Amino acid sequence: MILRRDHIAGGAFVVAGALVYALSGDLPWGSMAMPGAGMMPKLAIGLMVVFGLVLLARAGDSPPFADLPWDDLPHAIRVMVVATAATALYTVLGFLITIALLLFTLAFVVERQNIIRAAAFSVGVTVFAYLFFAMVLKTPLPRGLIGL
Repeated sequence: MILRRDHIAGGAFVVAGALVYALSGDLPWGSMAMPGAGMMPKLAIGLMVVFGLVLLARAGDSPPFADLPWDDLPHAIRVMVVATAATALYTVLGFLITIALLLFTLAFVVERQNIIRAAAFSVGVTVFAYLFFAMVLKTPLPRGLIGL
């Protein structure tokens, strides 16, 4: 059997979904009439596992894993490092600062966009997301150490 790209991706989705499902037993499932906090995440995890199994079943149509080009790996690593840093700083710096810095770093540093466009994009999307989640959906967002 030739190991293919979708074998790796499908297997990763199935294993990650099973692991997250096993670790997410703290949240109550609830019922259809009164869903608990764990219903939606567990449904999403279940769909992730199902689609991972579909990828595994259809893996014969994908290119062999050995033939994949790895020239975009440095870009992917930069994106993962920025996302990991934003995740670590989210509760410390708060929503507004973290998301603005995340988007600016991705646009300006990683994607090498114009600094003015990157700044306008990051501030605009952050303000829109804040207004939508905090004002419209009434979602409590982390304020961070400086209260923003």
